[in-house]
Amino acid sequence: MRLPHSLFRLAGSLVAVMLLAAPAAIAQSIAGPTSPLEFLGFQPGATLDDIATNIRALDGGTLRCDRAQSDRRVTECRGSFVDPDAGAAVRVWLSAIDSVAAVLTLSGDVAPDQLDRWRNTLERQYGRVDAKVQGPQWMMQWVRQGRMARLTWKVQRQERVASVSLVDGHVLDGWGRERRGRGGS
Repeated sequence: MRLPHSLFRLAGSLVAVMLLAAPAAIAQSIAGPTSPLEFLGFQPGATLDDIATNIRALDGGTLRCDRAQSDRRVTECRGSFVDPDAGAAVRVWLSAIDSVAAVLTLSGDVAPDQLDRWRNTLERQYGRVDAKVQGPQWMMQWVRQGRMARLTWKVQRQERVASVSLVDGHVLDGWGRERRGRGGS
């Protein structure tokens, strides 16, 4: 039984589409989850209430917030908690717009194994990326769905200082558009 030539072309086209789609599917699985980025339970775009609850749950951590004088929609917060895996203090700084975290940074003096754990956690969740070096500072960055996680570290005076910044581009873009619309800078 001979198959019509058009059926061969259709089968060939389907195989080509499947072969072209395979690398994209593989890359998606390597890239990790498609949910928003997070680190130690913190997410860019989380509400201040959710962040405060998370910090309190981490060994009784604290968070103190003040409204910015120049724009009452902006809240600046500082706090700390103890890294549950390393037992070391982690400082929190965040800037929220309308009570939603736009930029959240977790930082501290870290032991080598703590820095490795932070890096491995991010790579396991979001995939391997090359570290970039600028002077004494190293940086790795992941971007997903308008959000960014950036691990930065450097060694100074025999101590490692590291931070993970979580940025919600949607929150920042919305705030910037509204400020421009009102004639703000």
